[in-house]
Amino acid sequence: MSTDISTQDDKNNYKGLKGIQRAFATPSALTMLFLGMGSGIPFLLSGYTLSTWLRDEGIALSTIGLVSYASFFYVLKFLWAPLIDRYPLPFLGRRRGWLVASQVLLVFALASMAIAGPNSSLITFTFLVGLTAFAGATQDTVVDAYRIEIAPVESQAALAATYILGYRVGLILSGAMCLYLAELTSWKIAYFAMAGCILLPLVCVFLSKEPNPTNALHVREIRIQDAFIKPFQQFFSRNGIALGLALLAFVGLFKLPDQMIGVLAGPFYLDSGFTKADIATVSKLYGVWIGIAGAFLGGICVAAFNIRYMLVVAAIAVSVSNLAYLLMAFHPAEQWSFFATITADNVSQGFAGVVLVAFMSSLTDRNFTATQYALLASLANLPGKFIGGVSGYIVEATDYQTFFIFSTLSVIPTLLLLAWLWKRTGQE
Repeated sequence: MSTDISTQDDKNNYKGLKGIQRAFATPSALTMLFLGMGSGIPFLLSGYTLSTWLRDEGIALSTIGLVSYASFFYVLKFLWAPLIDRYPLPFLGRRRGWLVASQVLLVFALASMAIAGPNSSLITFTFLVGLTAFAGATQDTVVDAYRIEIAPVESQAALAATYILGYRVGLILSGAMCLYLAELTSWKIAYFAMAGCILLPLVCVFLSKEPNPTNALHVREIRIQDAFIKPFQQFFSRNGIALGLALLAFVGLFKLPDQMIGVLAGPFYLDSGFTKADIATVSKLYGVWIGIAGAFLGGICVAAFNIRYMLVVAAIAVSVSNLAYLLMAFHPAEQWSFFATITADNVSQGFAGVVLVAFMSSLTDRNFTATQYALLASLANLPGKFIGGVSGYIVEATDYQTFFIFSTLSVIPTLLLLAWLWKRTGQE
Protein backbone atom coordinates (compact mmCIF):
# COMPACT_ATOMS: atom_id res chain seq x y z
CA MET A 1 0.00 0.00 0.00
CA SER A 2 2.80 2.43 0.88
CA THR A 3 4.43 1.76 -2.48
CA ASP A 4 1.19 2.54 -4.28
CA ILE A 5 0.78 5.78 -2.33
CA SER A 6 4.38 6.76 -3.05
CA THR A 7 3.92 6.06 -6.77
CA GLN A 8 0.73 8.10 -6.85
CA ASP A 9 2.41 10.99 -5.03
CA ASP A 10 5.27 10.90 -7.54
CA LYS A 11 2.79 11.05 -10.43
CA ASN A 12 1.01 13.96 -8.77
CA ASN A 13 4.31 15.85 -8.73
CA TYR A 14 4.08 15.94 -12.53
CA LYS A 15 0.60 17.53 -12.60
CA GLY A 16 -0.32 21.22 -12.71
CA LEU A 17 2.25 24.02 -12.46
CA LYS A 18 4.69 21.87 -10.46
CA GLY A 19 4.52 19.22 -13.17
CA ILE A 20 5.25 21.77 -15.88
CA GLN A 21 8.31 23.12 -14.04
CA ARG A 22 9.69 19.70 -13.14
CA ALA A 23 9.16 18.19 -16.58
CA PHE A 24 10.84 20.99 -18.55
CA ALA A 25 13.82 20.98 -16.18
CA THR A 26 14.77 17.45 -17.29
CA PRO A 27 18.53 17.27 -18.09
CA SER A 28 17.77 15.43 -21.33
CA ALA A 29 15.84 18.39 -22.76
CA LEU A 30 18.91 20.01 -24.38
CA THR A 31 19.95 16.75 -26.01
CA MET A 32 16.47 16.32 -27.46
CA LEU A 33 16.67 19.85 -28.86
CA PHE A 34 19.62 18.96 -31.10
CA LEU A 35 18.35 15.50 -31.99
CA GLY A 36 15.02 17.04 -32.94
CA MET A 37 16.85 19.42 -35.25
CA GLY A 38 18.55 16.46 -36.91
CA SER A 39 15.19 14.80 -37.47
CA GLY A 40 13.58 17.92 -38.93
CA ILE A 41 16.19 18.54 -41.64
CA PRO A 42 15.78 15.45 -43.88
CA PHE A 43 11.99 15.33 -43.50
CA LEU A 44 11.44 18.54 -45.49
CA LEU A 45 14.29 17.86 -47.91
CA SER A 46 12.53 14.67 -49.02
CA GLY A 47 9.07 16.25 -48.81
CA TYR A 48 7.91 19.88 -48.83
CA THR A 49 11.16 21.53 -49.95
CA LEU A 50 11.72 18.80 -52.51
CA SER A 51 8.24 19.38 -53.98
CA THR A 52 9.01 23.10 -54.27
CA TRP A 53 12.28 22.29 -56.05
CA LEU A 54 10.50 19.99 -58.50
CA ARG A 55 7.73 22.52 -59.21
CA ASP A 56 10.34 25.25 -59.65
CA GLU A 57 11.88 23.06 -62.37
CA GLY A 58 8.50 22.87 -64.13
CA ILE A 59 7.62 19.29 -63.21
CA ALA A 60 3.89 18.41 -63.27
CA LEU A 61 1.85 18.12 -60.07
CA SER A 62 0.99 14.50 -60.83
CA THR A 63 4.69 13.60 -61.18
CA ILE A 64 5.54 15.46 -57.99
CA GLY A 65 2.95 13.39 -56.15
CA LEU A 66 4.43 10.16 -57.48
CA VAL A 67 7.99 11.18 -56.53
CA SER A 68 6.72 11.79 -52.99
CA TYR A 69 6.22 8.03 -52.65
CA ALA A 70 10.03 7.76 -52.44
CA SER A 71 9.71 9.17 -48.93
CA PHE A 72 7.46 6.25 -47.96
CA PHE A 73 10.28 4.92 -45.79
CA TYR A 74 9.01 7.31 -43.12
CA VAL A 75 5.84 5.24 -42.82
CA LEU A 76 7.55 1.86 -43.15
CA LYS A 77 10.24 2.32 -40.51
CA PHE A 78 8.53 -0.09 -38.13
CA LEU A 79 9.64 -2.89 -40.49
CA TRP A 80 13.33 -2.53 -39.61
CA ALA A 81 12.86 -1.02 -36.13
CA PRO A 82 13.08 -4.54 -34.59
CA LEU A 83 16.60 -4.85 -36.01
CA ILE A 84 17.52 -1.60 -34.25
CA ASP A 85 16.15 -3.01 -30.99
CA ARG A 86 17.79 -6.41 -31.57
CA TYR A 87 21.26 -5.56 -32.92
CA PRO A 88 23.34 -2.76 -31.38
CA LEU A 89 26.17 -1.61 -33.63
CA PRO A 90 29.71 -2.29 -32.36
CA PHE A 91 30.41 1.30 -31.33
CA LEU A 92 29.00 4.02 -29.04
CA GLY A 93 26.22 1.89 -27.57
CA ARG A 94 22.78 0.58 -28.47
CA ARG A 95 21.18 3.92 -29.43
CA ARG A 96 24.09 6.22 -30.26
CA GLY A 97 25.69 3.76 -32.68
CA TRP A 98 22.58 3.67 -34.88
CA LEU A 99 22.26 7.44 -34.67
CA VAL A 100 25.77 7.98 -36.01
CA ALA A 101 25.27 5.46 -38.83
CA SER A 102 22.00 7.05 -39.98
CA GLN A 103 23.40 10.58 -39.83
CA VAL A 104 26.49 9.70 -41.87
CA LEU A 105 24.23 8.12 -44.49
CA LEU A 106 22.12 11.29 -44.50
CA VAL A 107 25.12 13.46 -45.31
CA PHE A 108 26.02 11.19 -48.23
CA ALA A 109 22.45 11.02 -49.60
CA LEU A 110 21.81 14.78 -49.44
CA ALA A 111 25.14 15.59 -51.07
CA SER A 112 24.35 13.09 -53.84
CA MET A 113 20.94 14.73 -54.43
CA ALA A 114 22.70 18.06 -54.83
CA ILE A 115 25.09 16.61 -57.40
CA ALA A 116 22.49 14.68 -59.42
CA GLY A 117 19.52 17.10 -59.54
CA PRO A 118 16.07 16.16 -60.90
CA ASN A 119 16.76 17.07 -64.54
CA SER A 120 19.66 14.68 -65.15
CA SER A 121 17.86 11.42 -64.40
CA LEU A 122 14.57 11.54 -62.49
CA ILE A 123 14.86 7.83 -61.68
CA THR A 124 18.33 8.21 -60.12
CA PHE A 125 17.22 11.33 -58.31
CA THR A 126 14.14 9.59 -56.93
CA PHE A 127 16.35 6.75 -55.67
CA LEU A 128 18.47 9.29 -53.79
CA VAL A 129 15.31 10.83 -52.34
CA GLY A 130 14.40 7.37 -51.08
CA LEU A 131 17.87 6.90 -49.58
CA THR A 132 17.53 10.23 -47.78
CA ALA A 133 14.11 9.22 -46.46
CA PHE A 134 15.44 5.82 -45.33
CA ALA A 135 18.30 7.40 -43.40
CA GLY A 136 16.00 10.05 -41.93
CA ALA A 137 13.40 7.47 -40.90
CA THR A 138 16.08 5.33 -39.25
CA GLN A 139 17.34 8.35 -37.35
CA ASP A 140 13.77 9.15 -36.22
CA THR A 141 13.27 5.61 -34.95
CA VAL A 142 16.38 5.75 -32.78
CA VAL A 143 15.67 9.28 -31.53
CA ASP A 144 12.15 8.28 -30.48
CA ALA A 145 13.50 5.27 -28.59
CA TYR A 146 16.23 7.40 -27.02
CA ARG A 147 13.69 9.99 -25.83
CA ILE A 148 11.39 7.42 -24.25
CA GLU A 149 14.24 5.52 -22.55
CA ILE A 150 16.15 8.53 -21.24
CA ALA A 151 13.38 9.89 -18.95
CA PRO A 152 10.25 8.74 -17.05
CA VAL A 153 6.80 8.67 -18.60
CA GLU A 154 5.76 11.80 -16.72
CA SER A 155 8.46 13.84 -18.49
CA GLN A 156 7.58 12.69 -22.00
CA ALA A 157 5.31 15.64 -22.85
CA ALA A 158 8.05 18.11 -21.94
CA LEU A 159 10.70 16.16 -23.86
CA ALA A 160 8.30 16.01 -26.79
CA ALA A 161 8.03 19.82 -26.66
CA THR A 162 11.82 20.35 -26.62
CA TYR A 163 12.22 17.73 -29.33
CA ILE A 164 9.64 19.52 -31.48
CA LEU A 165 11.37 22.85 -30.77
CA GLY A 166 14.55 21.35 -32.19
CA TYR A 167 12.55 19.77 -34.98
CA ARG A 168 11.15 23.19 -35.86
CA VAL A 169 14.67 24.63 -35.94
CA GLY A 170 15.52 21.85 -38.38
CA LEU A 171 12.51 22.90 -40.43
CA ILE A 172 13.79 26.48 -40.50
CA LEU A 173 17.10 25.25 -41.87
CA SER A 174 15.67 22.83 -44.44
CA GLY A 175 12.75 25.12 -45.26
CA ALA A 176 13.55 28.84 -45.02
CA MET A 177 17.33 28.67 -45.29
CA CYS A 178 17.25 26.14 -48.11
CA LEU A 179 14.71 28.23 -50.07
CA TYR A 180 16.70 31.43 -49.54
CA LEU A 181 19.87 29.72 -50.73
CA ALA A 182 18.04 28.32 -53.76
CA GLU A 183 16.70 31.79 -54.60
CA LEU A 184 20.06 33.53 -54.17
CA THR A 185 22.37 30.81 -55.54
CA SER A 186 21.09 27.41 -56.70
CA TRP A 187 19.33 24.30 -55.45
CA LYS A 188 22.64 22.43 -55.68
CA ILE A 189 24.36 24.72 -53.20
CA ALA A 190 21.26 24.71 -50.98
CA TYR A 191 21.25 20.92 -50.63
CA PHE A 192 25.00 20.80 -50.07
CA ALA A 193 24.51 23.25 -47.20
CA MET A 194 21.79 21.06 -45.73
CA ALA A 195 24.13 18.06 -45.79
CA GLY A 196 26.57 20.14 -43.75
CA CYS A 197 23.89 21.02 -41.18
CA ILE A 198 23.58 17.33 -40.23
CA LEU A 199 27.06 17.58 -38.67
CA LEU A 200 25.70 19.49 -35.64
CA PRO A 201 23.37 16.73 -34.36
CA LEU A 202 26.11 14.25 -35.25
CA VAL A 203 28.47 16.00 -32.82
CA CYS A 204 25.66 16.06 -30.24
CA VAL A 205 25.42 12.26 -30.41
CA PHE A 206 29.10 11.91 -29.52
CA LEU A 207 28.63 14.24 -26.54
CA SER A 208 25.37 12.70 -25.26
CA LYS A 209 24.99 9.78 -22.88
CA GLU A 210 23.61 6.35 -23.67
CA PRO A 211 20.23 5.56 -22.02
CA ASN A 212 20.29 3.26 -19.00
CA PRO A 213 19.39 -0.22 -20.28
CA THR A 214 18.21 -1.42 -16.85
CA ASN A 215 14.53 -1.38 -17.73
CA ALA A 216 14.97 -2.78 -21.23
CA LEU A 217 15.17 -6.39 -22.33
CA HIS A 218 18.63 -7.85 -22.88
CA VAL A 219 18.25 -7.63 -26.62
CA ARG A 220 21.31 -9.71 -27.38
CA GLU A 221 19.53 -12.72 -25.88
CA ILE A 222 16.35 -12.35 -27.95
CA ARG A 223 15.84 -14.55 -31.00
CA ILE A 224 15.37 -12.60 -34.22
CA GLN A 225 11.79 -13.81 -34.63
CA ASP A 226 11.05 -12.59 -31.09
CA ALA A 227 12.44 -9.19 -32.01
CA PHE A 228 9.85 -8.90 -34.78
CA ILE A 229 6.93 -10.73 -33.20
CA LYS A 230 7.04 -9.94 -29.48
CA PRO A 231 6.65 -6.13 -29.76
CA PHE A 232 3.40 -6.54 -31.72
CA GLN A 233 2.28 -9.52 -29.66
CA GLN A 234 2.80 -7.59 -26.43
CA PHE A 235 0.92 -4.54 -27.76
CA PHE A 236 -2.20 -6.57 -28.58
CA SER A 237 -1.87 -8.71 -25.46
CA ARG A 238 -1.85 -5.59 -23.31
CA ASN A 239 -4.70 -3.81 -25.11
CA GLY A 240 -6.72 -6.64 -26.62
CA ILE A 241 -7.39 -7.11 -30.34
CA ALA A 242 -10.35 -4.73 -30.70
CA LEU A 243 -8.86 -1.89 -28.64
CA GLY A 244 -5.41 -2.40 -30.16
CA LEU A 245 -6.73 -2.12 -33.72
CA ALA A 246 -8.85 0.90 -32.78
CA LEU A 247 -5.81 2.65 -31.25
CA LEU A 248 -3.73 1.98 -34.36
CA ALA A 249 -6.52 3.25 -36.62
CA PHE A 250 -6.95 6.38 -34.49
CA VAL A 251 -3.25 7.19 -34.60
CA GLY A 252 -3.23 6.59 -38.36
CA LEU A 253 -6.12 8.97 -39.00
CA PHE A 254 -5.19 11.69 -36.50
CA LYS A 255 -2.92 13.71 -38.83
CA LEU A 256 -4.75 12.90 -42.07
CA PRO A 257 -6.00 16.46 -42.83
CA ASP A 258 -2.50 17.87 -42.41
CA GLN A 259 -0.74 15.04 -44.26
CA MET A 260 -3.02 15.35 -47.28
CA ILE A 261 -1.96 18.93 -47.93
CA GLY A 262 1.74 18.45 -47.19
CA VAL A 263 2.90 17.24 -50.61
CA LEU A 264 1.28 20.08 -52.56
CA ALA A 265 1.78 22.96 -50.12
CA GLY A 266 4.99 24.23 -51.75
CA PRO A 267 3.68 23.91 -55.33
CA PHE A 268 0.43 25.63 -54.23
CA TYR A 269 2.37 28.61 -52.88
CA LEU A 270 4.28 28.91 -56.15
CA ASP A 271 1.07 28.57 -58.17
CA SER A 272 -0.51 31.28 -55.99
CA GLY A 273 2.10 33.76 -57.21
CA PHE A 274 4.63 33.73 -54.37
CA THR A 275 8.39 33.53 -54.89
CA LYS A 276 10.76 31.11 -53.17
CA ALA A 277 11.89 33.99 -50.94
CA ASP A 278 8.25 34.74 -50.01
CA ILE A 279 7.69 31.09 -49.14
CA ALA A 280 10.87 31.01 -47.06
CA THR A 281 9.92 34.14 -45.10
CA VAL A 282 6.26 33.42 -44.42
CA SER A 283 5.95 29.63 -44.42
CA LYS A 284 9.36 28.43 -43.28
CA LEU A 285 10.53 31.27 -41.03
CA TYR A 286 7.51 33.02 -39.54
CA GLY A 287 5.50 29.81 -39.75
CA VAL A 288 8.05 27.72 -37.90
CA TRP A 289 8.15 30.09 -34.93
CA ILE A 290 4.38 30.12 -34.84
CA GLY A 291 4.55 26.33 -34.85
CA ILE A 292 7.00 26.42 -31.93
CA ALA A 293 4.50 28.49 -29.95
CA GLY A 294 1.84 25.92 -30.75
CA ALA A 295 4.16 23.09 -29.68
CA PHE A 296 4.90 24.62 -26.29
CA LEU A 297 1.21 25.38 -25.80
CA GLY A 298 0.59 21.70 -26.48
CA GLY A 299 3.28 20.64 -24.01
CA ILE A 300 1.85 22.86 -21.29
CA CYS A 301 -1.71 21.66 -21.90
CA VAL A 302 -0.73 17.97 -21.86
CA ALA A 303 1.20 18.46 -18.62
CA ALA A 304 -1.71 20.27 -16.98
CA PHE A 305 -4.90 18.69 -18.40
CA ASN A 306 -6.48 15.37 -19.31
CA ILE A 307 -4.92 14.23 -22.57
CA ARG A 308 -8.23 12.94 -23.95
CA TYR A 309 -9.65 16.47 -24.05
CA MET A 310 -6.46 17.67 -25.70
CA LEU A 311 -6.83 14.99 -28.39
CA VAL A 312 -10.27 16.38 -29.25
CA VAL A 313 -9.02 19.96 -29.41
CA ALA A 314 -5.98 18.98 -31.49
CA ALA A 315 -7.92 16.88 -34.02
CA ILE A 316 -10.48 19.62 -34.65
CA ALA A 317 -7.79 22.32 -34.87
CA VAL A 318 -5.75 20.42 -37.48
CA SER A 319 -8.85 19.89 -39.58
CA VAL A 320 -10.42 23.35 -39.41
CA SER A 321 -7.07 25.07 -40.08
CA ASN A 322 -7.12 23.60 -43.60
CA LEU A 323 -10.02 25.91 -44.46
CA ALA A 324 -7.57 28.80 -44.07
CA TYR A 325 -5.98 27.69 -47.34
CA LEU A 326 -9.13 28.87 -49.08
CA LEU A 327 -8.05 32.42 -48.23
CA MET A 328 -4.98 31.99 -50.38
CA ALA A 329 -6.95 30.28 -53.13
CA PHE A 330 -9.37 33.24 -53.33
CA HIS A 331 -6.73 35.91 -52.65
CA PRO A 332 -3.59 34.76 -54.52
CA ALA A 333 -0.31 36.67 -54.19
CA GLU A 334 -1.66 38.71 -51.25
CA GLN A 335 0.64 38.66 -48.24
CA TRP A 336 -2.11 39.01 -45.61
CA SER A 337 -3.81 35.83 -46.79
CA PHE A 338 -0.49 33.98 -46.74
CA PHE A 339 0.25 35.07 -43.15
CA ALA A 340 -3.27 34.24 -41.96
CA THR A 341 -3.14 30.77 -43.50
CA ILE A 342 0.27 29.93 -42.11
CA THR A 343 -0.69 31.18 -38.64
CA ALA A 344 -3.76 28.96 -38.43
CA ASP A 345 -2.01 25.94 -39.94
CA ASN A 346 1.22 26.01 -37.94
CA VAL A 347 -0.29 26.74 -34.53
CA SER A 348 -2.60 23.77 -34.92
CA GLN A 349 0.18 21.53 -36.24
CA GLY A 350 2.54 22.40 -33.39
CA PHE A 351 -0.13 21.86 -30.75
CA ALA A 352 -1.39 18.60 -32.26
CA GLY A 353 2.13 17.25 -32.76
CA VAL A 354 2.99 17.38 -29.06
CA VAL A 355 -0.38 15.95 -28.05
CA LEU A 356 -0.01 13.02 -30.44
CA VAL A 357 3.60 12.29 -29.44
CA ALA A 358 2.66 12.24 -25.76
CA PHE A 359 -0.30 9.95 -26.49
CA MET A 360 1.77 7.54 -28.59
CA SER A 361 4.54 7.48 -25.96
CA SER A 362 2.00 6.38 -23.36
CA LEU A 363 1.04 3.41 -25.55
CA THR A 364 4.55 1.93 -25.80
CA ASP A 365 6.21 -0.71 -23.63
CA ARG A 366 9.82 0.12 -22.73
CA ASN A 367 10.97 -3.38 -23.54
CA PHE A 368 10.09 -2.72 -27.19
CA THR A 369 10.37 1.04 -27.38
CA ALA A 370 11.80 1.49 -30.87
CA THR A 371 9.55 -1.05 -32.58
CA GLN A 372 6.25 -0.09 -30.98
CA TYR A 373 6.79 3.64 -31.27
CA ALA A 374 8.00 3.27 -34.86
CA LEU A 375 4.80 1.39 -35.67
CA LEU A 376 2.67 4.15 -34.17
CA ALA A 377 4.69 6.94 -35.79
CA SER A 378 4.50 5.17 -39.16
CA LEU A 379 0.75 4.78 -38.89
CA ALA A 380 0.47 8.48 -38.05
CA ASN A 381 1.72 9.25 -41.56
CA LEU A 382 0.52 6.28 -43.62
CA PRO A 383 -3.00 7.33 -44.79
CA GLY A 384 -1.88 10.86 -45.59
CA LYS A 385 1.12 9.57 -47.55
CA PHE A 386 -1.12 7.37 -49.67
CA ILE A 387 -3.50 10.21 -50.50
CA GLY A 388 -0.67 12.74 -50.79
CA GLY A 389 0.90 10.68 -53.57
CA VAL A 390 -2.20 11.07 -55.74
CA SER A 391 -3.08 14.58 -54.53
CA GLY A 392 -1.64 16.07 -57.70
CA TYR A 393 -4.08 14.06 -59.78
CA ILE A 394 -6.97 15.15 -57.52
CA VAL A 395 -6.10 18.84 -57.91
CA GLU A 396 -5.61 18.51 -61.68
CA ALA A 397 -9.03 16.80 -61.94
CA THR A 398 -10.80 19.39 -59.74
CA ASP A 399 -9.11 22.43 -58.18
CA TYR A 400 -7.22 23.44 -55.03
CA GLN A 401 -10.38 24.72 -53.30
CA THR A 402 -12.20 21.39 -53.58
CA PHE A 403 -9.15 19.56 -52.33
CA PHE A 404 -8.88 21.77 -49.23
CA ILE A 405 -12.54 21.23 -48.31
CA PHE A 406 -12.14 17.47 -48.80
CA SER A 407 -9.09 17.44 -46.50
CA THR A 408 -11.04 19.28 -43.79
CA LEU A 409 -13.86 16.74 -43.82
CA SER A 410 -11.38 13.86 -43.46
CA VAL A 411 -11.36 14.45 -39.67
CA ILE A 412 -14.81 12.87 -39.25
CA PRO A 413 -13.60 9.23 -38.92
CA THR A 414 -10.98 10.37 -36.38
CA LEU A 415 -13.59 11.98 -34.13
CA LEU A 416 -15.87 8.96 -34.37
CA LEU A 417 -13.02 6.65 -33.31
CA LEU A 418 -12.09 8.95 -30.44
CA ALA A 419 -15.70 8.84 -29.20
CA TRP A 420 -15.50 5.02 -29.15
CA LEU A 421 -12.12 5.06 -27.38
CA TRP A 422 -13.14 7.67 -24.79
CA LYS A 423 -14.01 5.30 -21.94
CA ARG A 424 -11.67 2.51 -23.01
CA THR A 425 -8.19 4.08 -22.98
CA GLY A 426 -7.96 5.19 -19.36
CA GLN A 427 -5.66 8.05 -20.40
CA GLU A 428 -5.23 10.77 -17.79
